[in-house]
Amino acid sequence: MALTLESVSYRYAGATRESLHDVSLELADGEVVGVVGASEAGKTTICLVASGLAPRSIGGTLKGRVLIDGIDTADKPMHELAAQVGISFQNPATQLSQVADTVFEEVAFGALNLGLARADVIRRVKEALAAIGITDLGERDPRHLSGGQMQLVAIAGLLAMRPRHLVLDEPVAQLDPEGRALVGDALKKLAAAGTGLLITEHDTDLLARLSSRVLVVDGGKLVESGATDEVLADPRLDDWGVEPPARVRLQRALLAAGLNSELPA
Repeated sequence: MALTLESVSYRYAGATRESLHDVSLELADGEVVGVVGASEAGKTTICLVASGLAPRSIGGTLKGRVLIDGIDTADKPMHELAAQVGISFQNPATQLSQVADTVFEEVAFGALNLGLARADVIRRVKEALAAIGITDLGERDPRHLSGGQMQLVAIAGLLAMRPRHLVLDEPVAQLDPEGRALVGDALKKLAAAGTGLLITEHDTDLLARLSSRVLVVDGGKLVESGATDEVLADPRLDDWGVEPPARVRLQRALLAAGLNSELPA
């Protein structure tokens, strides 16, 4: 069971060149795959293509295939694809409906739009809130939450639609350390429960904690991939505009000072 990009190239409508060039990746159920790269490297474009928003909603030209369990999604309606692959962006405030007065109603919004029975929606919302530990926020006004809490509400809304895979475009980019910890803990629980997570992030410390594999994108091309520890310690990261995680930077500083660079696990 997997979400697969097979030799995908993509050009935005009106653009003179492709933003992605022959990108292939696979995300299995319960797997966390990180994607890193400099700004404008193509990370967000990968998210748009993987979720089906590109080219369905924003136009442009797609080459290659996006598959779910080996089945081409090209002819799948957006509402059907959204129930299999959910996408979340970096600004949680923009993902709220702005019409719900409680978190419970907000999380129910997407599921209701799938035309599900009321009892089914209620059950899904309760399960989604519990899955990421925010049941206690159910009666709160979603517009008056912290950034981290808003991001969790946005993710819970996706979960209520029961996608097998989540595509997260810099989910902690606008959050403080507390918010980053909240979201990181929730994502770890989701992966453990079988949800596949594709996460683009500048925060390599988050990816070091969560992901099993990391892909590096540069100029719209996939230039490196492999086990998280290996890729995030690659000395070429700086050339690709990616800051290594704190652990790697500390080890390098200790080595440069001629000290023991072995750190506790």
